[in-house]
Amino acid sequence: MLKVVRRDPHVLGYAQSRWTLKAMLNCFQWLRLKTLGGMSSLLKRLGISYKRGRDYVHSPDRFYEQKLSDMALALLRAWYDPQHYVFLYLDELSYYRQPSLACDWEAQGTSQALARRSHKSNTCGRIIGALNAITGQLTYEQRSHIDVTGLSKFYQQVRADYPHAVQIYIAQDNWPVHFHPNVLAQLQSPDLPYHPKLPPNWPTSPSPNLESAKLPIRFLCLPTYASWLNPIEKLWRWLKQQLLHLHRFSDDWPQLKHQVAVFLNQFRHGSLDLLRYVGLLPD
Repeated sequence: MLKVVRRDPHVLGYAQSRWTLKAMLNCFQWLRLKTLGGMSSLLKRLGISYKRGRDYVHSPDRFYEQKLSDMALALLRAWYDPQHYVFLYLDELSYYRQPSLACDWEAQGTSQALARRSHKSNTCGRIIGALNAITGQLTYEQRSHIDVTGLSKFYQQVRADYPHAVQIYIAQDNWPVHFHPNVLAQLQSPDLPYHPKLPPNWPTSPSPNLESAKLPIRFLCLPTYASWLNPIEKLWRWLKQQLLHLHRFSDDWPQLKHQVAVFLNQFRHGSLDLLRYVGLLPD
């Protein structure tokens, strides 16, 4: 039954994009059900319910499986030898002075929960974070924007958090700035098995006066359009749910940034609760 309701109704001759109880009643005549209520009860017993959809894009990356294998091998090394190998998931988040809309408790009737907006411009803040897949330790930094210089400094901060690591694996998406020549020049082994597409006007070699930090960091490219493979995305969801939705700090930007820091600082030294929340630790 579930395999059928996941199919496009057009395939089975129904001129509609979604299944209805009436269409299913007609399609599954062999069940000998007579009413829509009977079909609804059967679906409920089978654990099938009417749910809100979500956006989905299938990753077109032809190296999808190979990239997953690379990450799985690096993660195993970090599990078995965490003193020398570190595995991190990296991502960036933008948040704003104006609160984002969300549900909240309010009196019944026409009253609605309010997003208290400021008359000031909608200032944007940026967070870059790296989540340790084994310990739940979070390395992060807040900036007004993230560029090549800021990103390079953040990788140095990551190294400072793991001074004894022989190899630091960082799984990250394919944002071109991650792979700018000046960023790659900071690494001991800058070679990439997969080459993300970079803007054609970018230089192909690092700046001549750039000092190399020789960081023991190896980049692992996530498959394109596959955000579900990056668990730190769920940390950003937690931050939004806990703080950014309907926040009351639109007229106090420094205080909002402080509250973001307070939330993230609880994970600076590792957190099993965070690992559990993002799906890296079973319940």
